[in-house]
Amino acid sequence: MAGKKRKRIKIGDVYAIPLPNGKYAYGRIFKDAGIGIYKHIADSIEDIPKGEEYQFIVGVYEYVLKSGDWTVVENRPFKSDDEAYPPPSCIIDSISSEYSIYHKGEIRSATKSECEGLEVAAVWADNHIIDRIMGDDKWHKDDKI
Repeated sequence: MAGKKRKRIKIGDVYAIPLPNGKYAYGRIFKDAGIGIYKHIADSIEDIPKGEEYQFIVGVYEYVLKSGDWTVVENRPFKSDDEAYPPPSCIIDSISSEYSIYHKGEIRSATKSECEGLEVAAVWADNHIIDRIMGDDKWHKDDKI
């Protein structure tokens, strides 16, 4: 990558996410490629969320964070290493229809009832995350049990 500086992604970084309506959403980086999208939507990039209330927490592709479209506005360290991990997510085997739970880099067998209410493990592109923030759930309809 001669001549191109790589942007380093840091756990706790808060990104401003420009929305198609001119407003801003914000996302905080978790371990395991996770991003917590704040409930707070702002009219200006300076109006950063005050608390840690999230609409949803999903996986995000690395290229999204390195593209430069989303801007780091601050870093909010997590209180503990444990808190830096996203919550458990569910995996449904497309062939066997068996359920598993993914958490902290590990996968374990699970029942359907254990997966109820969990996000389905997936890595999201920026347009899918923005669509979900904007209330268009075409990418979201099958991602909860």
